[in-house]
Amino acid sequence: MTIERFDVGARMSEMAVHSGVVYLAGQVADDGSQDISGQTAQVLAAIDALLARGGSDKSKILRAQIYIADLAEFAAMNAVWEAWVVPGHTPPRATVEAKLARPEWKIEIVVTAAQ
Repeated sequence: MTIERFDVGARMSEMAVHSGVVYLAGQVADDGSQDISGQTAQVLAAIDALLARGGSDKSKILRAQIYIADLAEFAAMNAVWEAWVVPGHTPPRATVEAKLARPEWKIEIVVTAAQ
């Protein structure tokens, strides 16, 4: 079985597809000046685009891991997430507070999806 990698860099790939499963790297906002709602929307849009490239979509997410810099922003992040997910197809999810790689990042999301 082959592994197809997308946007391969020296450190990581943005996505890998193997045996009908799409694995995304952690997605962060391009514009770190936005608030948690804006950054969450950016991240979810990036996830949509990558999943489409991998032959999948958000209704097929198998699990999501959310890293948020400040749990005080949990409710605002959830409002954007809940407007985005497909009703009846909400994936298993974990959310943890974490210090992210850049101080301007408020959220990072990793998803795994079926094709």
